[in-house]
Amino acid sequence: MNYSEIAPIMGRLWSPLAAVTSHWQGQDNVQIAVAIAAASIVPDRPRVVVQLYKTNHSHNMVLSSGAFALNFLKPDQINVIGDFGLVSGREKEKLAGVKTSHGESESPILSDCYGYLDCRVVNAMDAGDMTCFLAEVISGKTLAEGEPLWWRDARRELPQEWLERWESKQSSEVETSRANMDQISYTPWKPPK
Repeated sequence: MNYSEIAPIMGRLWSPLAAVTSHWQGQDNVQIAVAIAAASIVPDRPRVVVQLYKTNHSHNMVLSSGAFALNFLKPDQINVIGDFGLVSGREKEKLAGVKTSHGESESPILSDCYGYLDCRVVNAMDAGDMTCFLAEVISGKTLAEGEPLWWRDARRELPQEWLERWESKQSSEVETSRANMDQISYTPWKPPK
């Protein structure tokens, strides 16, 4: 397959930028995600799917806690991408100094964002290099007017140094993913106790 022939379509599948927050064993964490989708057409049973790569600290926190919150960023929040998306929660308390509250799922909710969805995982599918988490939305709210921040727009405004760091991180992650994509566990997911 010629990737350049499908790249324009694949690039349009990315969602608005969201800070995925999680809480497990007394620790809060956050990461940036761009692969989120609605997963229900039933208005009173909203669900979402989010993909989290196994190399991210948030992955194990969500897998263990069975919960996360999606905090959609506003266009003027480009500045959080570096702290939330270019460092690991294993190395740094990424939410230190950020005003949050805890939702029903115990996941942190950013006080300043476009809006949030607080979610409980109902199923998970191993995809080798990442896990697709299906979650029910247990609460949420739109907090701002306008549009959330999209990756295509953020890339045009990020400092060159951040783009270079992202490209370097992405290149490393692509190699890790390539090596692990076929290592899929077909063991059914069981919710945390």
